[in-house]
Amino acid sequence: MTATESEPFKTESKILLVLGVAIALLHIWFNVFTVLSSLWQNALHFAGFALMAAYVYPLRKDPSWAWRIPDVLLGLAAASSAIYMIAMEDAIYARGVRLATPEWIAGIVLILCALEFTRRVAGWFIPVLIIIALTYVGWWGADISGVFKFAGLSTETILFRSVYGDDALFGTIALISSSYVFMFILFGAFLLRSGAGEFVIDLARAVAGRMVGGPGLVAVLASGLMGTISGSAVANTASTGVITIPLMKRAGFPAKFAAGTEAAASTGGQLMPPIMGAGAFVMATYTQISYNTIVLVSILPAILYFATVAFFVRIEAKRSYVTALDDEKVAALEVLKKGGIVFLLPIGVLIGLLIYGFTPTYAAGISIIAVVASSWLTGNRMGPKEIIEAMALGARNMVMTAILLCTVGLIVNVISTAGIGNTFSLMINQWAGHSLVIAILLIALASLVLGMGLPVTAAYIVLGTLSAPALHGLIADGLMVKALVSGQIPEAAKAIFMLAAPQHLAEIGNPMNTATARAIVDAIPMDMAGMVREAVLSQHSLTFALLSAHLIVFWLSQDSNVTPPVALAAFTGAAIAGTKPMATGLQAWKLAKGLYVVPLLFAYTPFIGGTWSGDLTIFFFAFFGLYAFAAGIEGFMEAKLNLPFRLLSLAAAAALLWPASWLVHLTGLVVLIGLFILSKHKDKSGNKLQQAPA
Repeated sequence: MTATESEPFKTESKILLVLGVAIALLHIWFNVFTVLSSLWQNALHFAGFALMAAYVYPLRKDPSWAWRIPDVLLGLAAASSAIYMIAMEDAIYARGVRLATPEWIAGIVLILCALEFTRRVAGWFIPVLIIIALTYVGWWGADISGVFKFAGLSTETILFRSVYGDDALFGTIALISSSYVFMFILFGAFLLRSGAGEFVIDLARAVAGRMVGGPGLVAVLASGLMGTISGSAVANTASTGVITIPLMKRAGFPAKFAAGTEAAASTGGQLMPPIMGAGAFVMATYTQISYNTIVLVSILPAILYFATVAFFVRIEAKRSYVTALDDEKVAALEVLKKGGIVFLLPIGVLIGLLIYGFTPTYAAGISIIAVVASSWLTGNRMGPKEIIEAMALGARNMVMTAILLCTVGLIVNVISTAGIGNTFSLMINQWAGHSLVIAILLIALASLVLGMGLPVTAAYIVLGTLSAPALHGLIADGLMVKALVSGQIPEAAKAIFMLAAPQHLAEIGNPMNTATARAIVDAIPMDMAGMVREAVLSQHSLTFALLSAHLIVFWLSQDSNVTPPVALAAFTGAAIAGTKPMATGLQAWKLAKGLYVVPLLFAYTPFIGGTWSGDLTIFFFAFFGLYAFAAGIEGFMEAKLNLPFRLLSLAAAAALLWPASWLVHLTGLVVLIGLFILSKHKDKSGNKLQQAPA
């Protein structure tokens, strides 16, 4: 490439820098210093990132200016049409919600531009889904039969609601993107620019580098810490993987296992508080449960997920005779002295502000200042140049998320307008036959299908809208069954049962068996179920049943990062390791089994919303249960397990994980300890394990 040919790229870099800084300052202005209407804030948010997307995701990667002009024009068309439509809102209402010709043109251009930029950042799946959704409410929905038949809306109504609706292009999800999500992405960019990323890697190497399977454990620990910065599985894999994957290969791990470990560990970045990607903010808005509560209850489950990956790493290290690397002798104290303040102080400020009740947006803004201030206590001081670069980096990192979170509102708007969410929830109830585990399996399958075309946050939004109400109802019904079994029914609730299940009225309030209680709950008419739940259960129980449902959906939505045929984090790891993408994806899918096991604890135990002592008890037994599960899956502990001992390990896992009595849990723990001792003895002596006695 000649100097002349490279000139557009140099100019483009300058434009991106200026545009990124302008967008960052704009968001800081309307999030911290002023109050705009949500429509104006979201329209400016979309306009800015549409302009940036035109440069970051060009129509064609070509060095000539000829191919830059269409991108610039498209970005300007998207930005100007967004701003124009919001500016004309009062005039449209003054005409009785009628669109004039310029608004028709601007609205259509806006929707088409949103579809095109979504195609560029995430492929064809979402645009096609949006087109199907919009034509459903305007055209072919009236021609189908059954529960999904919809009378149809006029084109003008569809266009108006797509722009101005509460759940539309500039609606609730866009507001989450323009406030919470952007400020946290910007906070992460400041952390990275301050050198916190290097600190995370160094600390992980200091803590885990000399353990059995140390380089693999470095990947797990580093990705967990990096998740507090980025909240993105692909970004985690790309940033930490370039260091951890070569380390793991050099220590003796198979290449595809190294890449799969990094991808599986990085997927946990979306689950690790305090940031948790964009999903936690969406969840807080949907459920009206505070962000602080969601973050707090997510700590122990996230640790369990990373522990599961670490167990697989240790098992593979023993099987592959992986040794620690001599050059991994890094002192944790030296790492903390060198750069720990840049990472620990801002994170501490963020967590402290959230605990004291400040809004996430305000907490993120103050924490950004804390990053800059703490950097002056190290050798990597952030001056004006570094601050500008951090703002540009934050805006650049936000492009895909901003476009997707705005555009996916078009789908959510159709779901709410047509009532598809309620219909879908009723169908899940019917298909599952009141079985919570079947409902979870159906949602897991749906999340995998959606994840083939949707990024995880968008998949959670769509799946949460469709299926979380059904899951919430099933979990709440399970709690009602327990209340009926114990006979602890409020007096006021008995009057409700006179209407909902009069044939069982004599049994209400007396202890009964589980089968009878389930029959009573199943007899409650669907249209009265919500009223009965509110009468029988406390507000605390209902709140955490709702949160459990959304967390299950949120966790299951992460599987598209590591599950073929579309496994973006695994494919990123494969590119670094030089392995086959599909084989790496299968390896990552196996290592990320915590995504499927831990949500069962949300569904069947009081792990979410219980007492601290109860939560810690569940955590303790689940920790060992997940090790037994990993060993049973792999057929290896400290040494190879034959089939009977492998089955025994899986049985111990079930005893430790399933909600049961202390005696069952302790029996499972004793069995696991016995297996470990036998396996350890075989590892040392080389003797084969004998068959288990009958």
